[in-house]
Order: sequence, then C-alpha cells, then structure tokens
Amino acid sequence: MPGEITRFVLKISLILAVFGASAPVLAEDMLVIAHRGASGERPEHTLAAYELAIDQGADYVEPDLVVTKDLVLVARHENELSDTTDVGSREEFADRRRSKTIDGRLVSGWFAEDFTLAELRTLRAKERLPGMRPANTRYDGLYQVPTFAEIVQLVRAKEAETGRTIGLYPELKHPTFLLQDAGIDSVDLLVTALREAGLDDADAAVFVQCFEVGPLRRLDRLVDVKLVQLVNTNDGPADEPAMRYGDMVSPSGLAEIADYADAVGVNMNLLFGPEGIPSGLASDAQEAGLAVHAWTLRKENAYLPPVLRRGTAENGTGDVLGMVTILNAQGIDGVFTDDPDLVVSALAQ
Repeated sequence: MPGEITRFVLKISLILAVFGASAPVLAEDMLVIAHRGASGERPEHTLAAYELAIDQGADYVEPDLVVTKDLVLVARHENELSDTTDVGSREEFADRRRSKTIDGRLVSGWFAEDFTLAELRTLRAKERLPGMRPANTRYDGLYQVPTFAEIVQLVRAKEAETGRTIGLYPELKHPTFLLQDAGIDSVDLLVTALREAGLDDADAAVFVQCFEVGPLRRLDRLVDVKLVQLVNTNDGPADEPAMRYGDMVSPSGLAEIADYADAVGVNMNLLFGPEGIPSGLASDAQEAGLAVHAWTLRKENAYLPPVLRRGTAENGTGDVLGMVTILNAQGIDGVFTDDPDLVVSALAQ
C-alpha cells in the first residue's frame, strides 16, 4: 500500500508538470482546522472537543453557529437538534417537535430557534455518529451546548495558557432560512459578537464561512475578517437558486468569489478527477487570489479513498499521512479535520 500511495503522489506530480507546473507547490504552512473540535474523539461542538483540538495543536477551531429563540449564537452542526443532543428523549419538549422546509428540504425534529438559551442549557450533547465512533458515546450526556461567547472565552484562555494564537473559524448555518422563517438575522448577530470581542478586523485570527453568497457579501461590507465561500459537489447556494457550485468553481466563477471572499472551502472530492487526477481547482482558485481549504479529512476508512484505507472495517483507521501528502502536493492552504492530532503529526513528517 505505501508503494501505491507513492505512485499516486508521483502521478499528481507528473500531471501538474505536464499542465504547466514544474513541480507540486507544497503548502508551507497548511492550516489545521479542527472540524467542530476534535470530533473524532469527543462529541462535536462541545467545549471538551474544542479544548482537546487546541491541545492537539490545531491552528483554528470551527464552530457551526445557529441561534436560539432569544437571539444567542450557539454551536451545533444543524439548527435541528435531535442528532447531537438528547432532546428527543425529553418529555418536557415533546410538543416542540416541528417540520420545516430548510433550503428546499423537509426536516422534522426540534430546532434551536424554538428554544431559549435557558431551555437549551438543560439539554446534553451526544455523539452524532455512534455507529462509526462508538468510543465517543461514553461522553454522551456530559456536556452542554456552548455559546459562541463561551468558545471565544475558551480560546482566549488557551492562548494565555499556551502562548500561541488560536484562530476561530465560525460557519453561519442557514442564515437566509433563519431570517425568512424566524426573523433572526444571524449575520448581524455574528458581526455584533465579533465587534464586542475585538475580532472584527483584518488582523484577527478569524475566518467566517458560509455556503450562501448574500450573507458573505454583507459580511464583506460590515467587517474586515477573512471570508470563505463554501462549495460542494452538487447543488448550489440556498440564497441563489440559479447558481450552481459547479459553475462557481470555474475560473470565471472563482474570480467572482474573489470579489467578496478570501478563500474557498471545498469538498475534497472537487480536487480530484478520475483516478486521482487533480481537477485544477486548487491552482485555478489560487490564481484568482483565493486560498483553498479542503474539507473534511477524517481518519476512518469510510471517508478515505480506497488506496488509503487499511483493513476492511469501515470505522478502522486509514492512512491520514497519505491523504495529507496528497493534499500538500496540490498546495492546499488548509484542511478541516476531525482528527487534528493525526494531521499535525502527518505535517510534522
């Protein structure tokens, strides 16, 4: 298998050379972005997951932000709460179950915007992928849903402890839906939070990301932090029904993104074509003046290409070093990962 990885990386090198690059442009300082914290080892979006990620050497921690009924930014993967909390087992909230159409999808469950912060505090976090990560379930029930303010406080405490800068990489989840459905302006709430924390200028170790376009354009007018347009392998921004992500990652589309954003956050599958051939997206984005941050590197075999899997178990640990090497060969500027310790170790090698 190591020989196959070497051949794969050499193939990338040769292809880049053929298409105009004399050699792979290695990323000198690939950022390690802790995806929802060290979520490979703790339930995601908990203070414990963020702190562990920082202790493992992550450069940035990434909270997905949703909003409570009383307008407090909190960290959850989605505004629907049942996958990551025990709300479904709480009889006192049984009548809060709803069905909502979010970004064109019908979703049933319990939603953060229907709970006050005090009510949300009574819930406890749980592992979102118990089948894939059964060891994490031992932490179910231990942690509350954290506010964005608490995450900022944790980061500052860890900066004081470690003497290093630790960045924040928040993602606004469904901002257009929240504005239209509940009258909640999460863009304004985040701008206010960043200003109050003194994190709204160009020198702040902050990236703000979103799959939508309009909220990023608003943020570009309101704050000077670095902005990231997220793109996926299909569909398009929820607030721009006529746009497709496939068109947005063309050279002309990337030039438009560069008008308001500093980076693109790309699904890793967009970086490679058939047989691992680089798609050209990374170099196109960098030529447009955009940094490239890839998501999401997870250690489990199920999330890695076949050549990097080890053994037959879907949740077995694959070759993270191999994946880091491949990303580095394309000059990727940052990588989102559930396993910061493994990526930091791989970069050190």
